[in-house]
Amino acid sequence: MLEGVIAITAGVVAGSIALTGFGLDSYIEVASAAVLIWRLHQQGDANEEQKAEKGAILVVGVTFLMLALYVAYESVTKLLFYEHPAESIIGILSAIVSLIVMPVLAWQRRKVAAQIGSRALAADAVETLACSYLSLTLLTGLGLNAWVGWW
Repeated sequence: MLEGVIAITAGVVAGSIALTGFGLDSYIEVASAAVLIWRLHQQGDANEEQKAEKGAILVVGVTFLMLALYVAYESVTKLLFYEHPAESIIGILSAIVSLIVMPVLAWQRRKVAAQIGSRALAADAVETLACSYLSLTLLTGLGLNAWVGWW
């Protein structure tokens, strides 16, 4: 959640859609994790487990779609109105930390998902891996913006 606060604050200050979207993704990850914790508490009762699994997959998918719609809308708006973001050293540092942590977290989630046979946790691991790619994209974008002014 701290990553989300830092990224959203830095994104708003810099006027960076990518950084704000990255911060929102942090909250999507938290929401997804909360649903998966609830789902894992359903372990043992086959009927409840199956319902929890479907519900968790739906939440993960909907939250990911919401983020994609936000980034697409904001990106088109910024391009149409030619709004340049400012540099964000805090955003660059946050992206570097995330780029280190997220792949490890995704790998651990994938490992646990395979052990317990949870498609929802496996989907969450993919979402976490996507966050790693988002971190790399964010780092590249913020770096190029700071270095050569490419927004």
